[in-house]
Amino acid sequence: MDAWVRFSAQSQARERLCRAAQYACSLLGHALQKHGASPELQKQIRQLEGHLSLGRKLLRLGNSADALESAKRAVHLSDVVLRFCITVSHLNRALYFACDNVLWAGKSGLAPRVDQEKWAQRSFRYYLFSLIMNLSRDAYEIRLLMEQESSACSRRLKGSGGVLGGIETGGPGGPGAPGGGLPQVALKLRLRVLLLARVLRGHPPLLLDMVRNACDLFIPLDKLGLWRCGPGIVGLCGLVSSILSILTLICPWLRLKP
Repeated sequence: MDAWVRFSAQSQARERLCRAAQYACSLLGHALQKHGASPELQKQIRQLEGHLSLGRKLLRLGNSADALESAKRAVHLSDVVLRFCITVSHLNRALYFACDNVLWAGKSGLAPRVDQEKWAQRSFRYYLFSLIMNLSRDAYEIRLLMEQESSACSRRLKGSGGVLGGIETGGPGGPGAPGGGLPQVALKLRLRVLLLARVLRGHPPLLLDMVRNACDLFIPLDKLGLWRCGPGIVGLCGLVSSILSILTLICPWLRLKP
């Protein structure tokens, strides 16, 4: 079992490196095309990108089983919202990997009759649903942390005449003051932004996960035609997301849990 865990970790690291190289090729190809590079060089970059994509599919064989095991573990979480978001995300990832395996069989020649376009669309739909669940989980955790931080700040500032006390008791610029409605809204918004920044600064794994999921979101949106971003944006977002994923492997404490 320990040998399998070590092998799985190594395979995952190799897949992340291939992913970073693939999206770097996508970004480089877009830059070469924009600056009028030779067609032969552009063709070589596209071929390299295709080989890396096929290699990644090979490294992901069997990931569906891992995703299903993760979904089984998530079912036992005590928080209902986290249980729903994480379980549904893992189930969609399992379906995404299954479609990806079918695509690999088609591209490698094992199943030449596979409709690759249809299976690619299916895989990206499951990928999109998984990312939506991940971002929903991030938003929920941010909300909980902001509520906790706000309560802690209120307790510290209670009776001290601080900014929060001024807002709550209707100090200068409050609703009762002439023309004070808009400044108060702006002040409350500024406080919420500062609170959000403080929460994210204090929880790097959550910040990293949110940025990574947000970057990944552009990929299925573009592939499904829901929001055409272009190969440059897709390549950049994929590269940033891959680097952040590699960072979580190098520094496990940056991985969001559960």
